[in-house]
Amino acid sequence: MTATWDPTAPGVLRLPSGRLIRGRGLRHPLPEGVTPDFALYLLGKEPPGVDWESRWLRWPDFRLPTDRAATAAALHEAWERSETERVEVACAGGQGRTGTALACVAVLDGVPGREAVAYVREHYAARAVETPWQRGFVTRFGG
Repeated sequence: MTATWDPTAPGVLRLPSGRLIRGRGLRHPLPEGVTPDFALYLLGKEPPGVDWESRWLRWPDFRLPTDRAATAAALHEAWERSETERVEVACAGGQGRTGTALACVAVLDGVPGREAVAYVREHYAARAVETPWQRGFVTRFGG
């Protein structure tokens, strides 16, 4: 088992199960300390390579992911791996797409879809999930 994130570190979301996932914006410098074991990058174009295992989902800014099935599979993988690994979810700014993905992961962890956006805004970032269609995506996710 790999060490997990520091639960008090900025950007680390504690799910109801106790799993920890770090959300961040790729426009900001990589936080000091340990690096992810696995990362899920949500961008309109392919991100630069990193020294850890990563997966890229084509997800344009302020929009929804282009491949819903691949997104569901990737979010499920991130949730599963967060039980024993340091998982990071990131987009450019760390709010809209990242918040939407974290809210969907919270649904996988047992948070009702209609409550997941509020959960992520309370426990991750107050401005997470930026658009009405992102909120709708979370509400419908897994349902």
